[in-house]
Amino acid sequence: MEHTINGAYESARDNYARLNVDTDKVLELLGAQAISIQCWQGDDVRGFEKMDSSAASGGIQATGSYPGKARTIHELQQDLEKALTLIPGTHRINIHAMYGEFHDSVVDRDAIEKRHFQGWIDWARALGLGLDFNATLFRHPKADSGFTLSSKDPGIRRFWVEHVKQCRSIGAAIGKELSGFCIHDLWIPDGMKDTCIDKYGYRALLKRSLDDIYAVRYDDHLKDAVESKLFGIGSESFVAGSHEFYLGYAITHDIMVCLDMGHFHPTESIADKITAILQFSPGIMLHVSRGVRWDSDHVAVLDDQLRDVTQALVRAQALDRAHIALDYFDASINRISAWVIGARATLKALLYALLEPTDVLIKHETTGDYTARLALLEELKTLPFNTVWDRFCLLHNVPFENAWLNEVRHYEREVLLKRT
Repeated sequence: MEHTINGAYESARDNYARLNVDTDKVLELLGAQAISIQCWQGDDVRGFEKMDSSAASGGIQATGSYPGKARTIHELQQDLEKALTLIPGTHRINIHAMYGEFHDSVVDRDAIEKRHFQGWIDWARALGLGLDFNATLFRHPKADSGFTLSSKDPGIRRFWVEHVKQCRSIGAAIGKELSGFCIHDLWIPDGMKDTCIDKYGYRALLKRSLDDIYAVRYDDHLKDAVESKLFGIGSESFVAGSHEFYLGYAITHDIMVCLDMGHFHPTESIADKITAILQFSPGIMLHVSRGVRWDSDHVAVLDDQLRDVTQALVRAQALDRAHIALDYFDASINRISAWVIGARATLKALLYALLEPTDVLIKHETTGDYTARLALLEELKTLPFNTVWDRFCLLHNVPFENAWLNEVRHYEREVLLKRT
């Protein structure tokens, strides 16, 4: 099979070379792209805290009951390791604050420390992985009101400010220990189900909280991002942290905006926002997800929206300024397959974009030859992109086509189905 793939790749390389695309260089560039893979897909966003589990979700809800979800940090890391053997390239792992090693202790969110995540740091170092970190402002009794950083209760607000401060400190320590950087992304569930009158007041409180949180600046080991949302469960009519709010805050405070593909109107693509934001921001974070009718966090697939996003990055020569992470949680299918499908789809979208002869297309556009531009875009759709993908998988010693699914099924029988 290896001989067949290599033979087909030689032909594909010649096809793309006609258009001035060096597929060998493209595969090298793709291999350097690290996707941040979300740990919370593996346990349905439950975490490992020893506190009241009956607290409201805060707008986070995983649906489905597929067997074999991770029950411990060891099981979660074991599942992630399996997924990583099926995803070409070297990637990062994204964890939430509620995934610390708390053992039998009740450690509230404002009291978490780096030591609670040392196991994750050691695990990542052993595997040569980067780690990203997120404050967890949901699934907690102090989030039951629907407000955290914008709460009108000073005590509630102070609690969550201290939590995020602790998380940023932990993130900076993670980046330093792993001799790299850690991205700390901030999303909050704050909002109202029905008509809100004092929108200005809530957003003023949120700004005040953020000013307190980001008053401390860390070095390059920590990169901050703020994540908006259009609406969610319990915040259908008002969301304090809207796109406009966070865009203004991020640009004026030199932090990144995080664009989640499922956090906007169902018919709205984030692709066009990328090149606009990068005119004013040194970097951007993208959460790859798939909204179906609403932000329902479906597994990412290779669809038009994902291709549009990666093409926007590649055409702007902005891959070195973008940080791409997965953010979905589907409990209706095998959780490891959810990681693999989403990560491979994202890498395929990046490959599709990198195989585009952007310089040629821009030349046609600049000279006003829109006929040639459209004709070339159509030709690209039927070039042997999948053959180049198979070569990429072969180079990184991971299964190609759907062969990876056999390994997942075997792991399911031998490991997942034995969890009770």
